[in-house]
Amino acid sequence: MDNQTKSVAVQWIGPSVLLIIALMVMVFNFSTKSRSKAHDTVTKNMTESAQTCLENLTDELTLYKTVGEPIAALLEKKVKWDSANATEMLAIARKYSGTYEIYLCDASGIGINSEGEYVSIADKEYFEAVKAAAETTELFVSDDGIKGRNAIVVSIPINHPDGIGRMLLFYPLNNFEAVVKKNDFVAWNIVSLIDADGTVLLASGTSNQWEQGDNIYEALKAANAEASKKMKSRIVNRTSGMTAVKMGDTENSLVYVPTGINEWTMVTGIPQTYIDRLVAQQWKDVKNMMYQLIAVIFVFICMVAIINIVSKIYNIKKQKQLEEKADTDLLTGLNNKLATERKIKEFIARNPNAQSMMFILDIDNFKKINDTMGHAFGDEVLRSLGQQISTIFRATDIVGRAGGDEFIVFLKNITQAGDVRKEAKKVEDFFKDFKAGEYTKYSATASIGVAIFPEEGSDFESIYKAADKALYRAKERGKNQLAFYKEKWLEESN
Repeated sequence: MDNQTKSVAVQWIGPSVLLIIALMVMVFNFSTKSRSKAHDTVTKNMTESAQTCLENLTDELTLYKTVGEPIAALLEKKVKWDSANATEMLAIARKYSGTYEIYLCDASGIGINSEGEYVSIADKEYFEAVKAAAETTELFVSDDGIKGRNAIVVSIPINHPDGIGRMLLFYPLNNFEAVVKKNDFVAWNIVSLIDADGTVLLASGTSNQWEQGDNIYEALKAANAEASKKMKSRIVNRTSGMTAVKMGDTENSLVYVPTGINEWTMVTGIPQTYIDRLVAQQWKDVKNMMYQLIAVIFVFICMVAIINIVSKIYNIKKQKQLEEKADTDLLTGLNNKLATERKIKEFIARNPNAQSMMFILDIDNFKKINDTMGHAFGDEVLRSLGQQISTIFRATDIVGRAGGDEFIVFLKNITQAGDVRKEAKKVEDFFKDFKAGEYTKYSATASIGVAIFPEEGSDFESIYKAADKALYRAKERGKNQLAFYKEKWLEESN
């Protein structure tokens, strides 16, 4: 085992063993508490689901109360309620309010429905409650007294010329079941709406043992008098809670929540067997998790060394990528100015006597390109030049953008005078065929200055100055041409 491997073992294996021990202790403690926590979780989910269902129900009942109020306001503006006008308005209101019937009556309970029929609800049970409501909008659950259906009845006061009248809206009871089904907690076997006396107003659920008109307190009293008494006390005091009771052969957990409407309370229930199944499932999941955790820990220990090696390789590669990114000109993909200068200096330091060439390229009339074609096209010219010119040189040569429209090319180890001219002609020929632009092909030209290292400059600064002077000479001669710092290179190559 080498020193690096030993270091990895000391660094990773020891802490891993301690981690294993700590995790095993945590898993053991968690497993001993899982059953109670599972029960608490199920109870919490049940309570939250009941609250969600209640919110849906409250929203629906509130909607029933508010939807008729604008209709009542329109009717109040009528001086006379003749049958034609009343029937027309009530028919329209029934169409858009979701009711199956609307009834307009005076203080005695006599009036007209949406079909123009004269009816009376004076002898109906809920009429006394309607009259007692005075000038407030109220909700009732009762026989409608018109269609012979049990309904949710909304009573809205209307200022009649002869006194306070009523507009009654009738909604079907199955609307309650539809609201209940909006909730995702399908395990409920009991969903009921009760009044303050415990009378069931509405009932739903997969196996609800109560029907409309039953008294929940009396039904529970026989099974568990104490639970029934406690539940009644909390409901009367408008307090939510949860009670476990046995109903027939089924143990149920009942959740009761006040609705805030008419002292009504919503009662939901779920069989204890369902809760037990959920608890058992969670316990099973815990055991599976423990086995999986042990397996993961074992694999983790085996992979520690591999991960350490891979991470080191990755870090080296990442560092190299970051360095390359820092050296890259974002527009052209070439070396940027700092990277170009650094790489040339590094080569010169290692090879002080290796004859090489430096080109400085400057695109002719680049300002005019930007002014006439736009800066975006100017950038495209630079991008195309960078992509294309790098392909005509060796991979070992240094090609970079010095900034703006200026480029630097440094060709390493050009030993023969003939090769000097050959490389210069290669650059000249490149600009004869160079075109930029994806749709508009633009033939850009360049002025080029060339200097030879180390004869015309023994370091970066001096060779750059020599090439720059040659570039200036090329521009003086009319641009779109190449000039050497010393013209002898042209002579020697001919």
